[in-house]
Order: sequence, then C-alpha cells, then structure tokens
Amino acid sequence: MITIYHNPRCRKSREGLAIIESTGKPFSIVNYLDEKLNVSELKDIIEKLEIKPIELVRKNEAIWKSDFKGKSLTDTEIVEAMITNPKLIERPIVVNGSKAVVGRPPEMINEII
Repeated sequence: MITIYHNPRCRKSREGLAIIESTGKPFSIVNYLDEKLNVSELKDIIEKLEIKPIELVRKNEAIWKSDFKGKSLTDTEIVEAMITNPKLIERPIVVNGSKAVVGRPPEMINEII
C-alpha cells in the first residue's frame, strides 16, 4: 500500500499526490499537520528514507530558525522537534512498503511506485 504524507497547502505535495493518483494504484493520504505522527512512526519513515533526521527538516521554517538553528541537537531531539512542530517535516513523503522518498522534486515519487 502506498502512503503519502501530504500537506494540501503545498504545491509540491499536491503535485506528488497527482502523480500517485495517476497510477490508479490504491493509496492512503496522511495529512500530517492534522494527523500528527508519533515518534515511532516518524523514526520508521526516516529509516525507510535512509537519511538522518536533520535531512528531513525544513530549515527555512521560522520555527526552526528561531528555536533550533545553530544548536547542537541529537537525532532524538530533532525527531522530537518535528513531532512537536510538524511544519518542520519536509513534504511530500511517499512510502511504498519498505521504501520511501521525499517528493522533491515530485518526479522522485516515480522511483518507488
């Protein structure tokens, strides 16, 4: 089952959703700003992405700049920051089985669907 972690206000996220819809394959949508992820869910996604937590952070968000930028944070603290402030999570994220990709650019989604 394909899952897209989606922010409907984000153009790249909407483009990613359109790519998935065009496949005709079944999928689910998680609007992660409304349906907040828990720590284990986010860690699982990061593991499937095969990246460090800091690589999933939107570093241009005001909350990152004001509260976290320049601080020496552990991976656990970075995950907690994203859980507390889901706007910090890069989007869209598409998970298909044991693989995941950040859809930036949205065409990256084609690699796992």
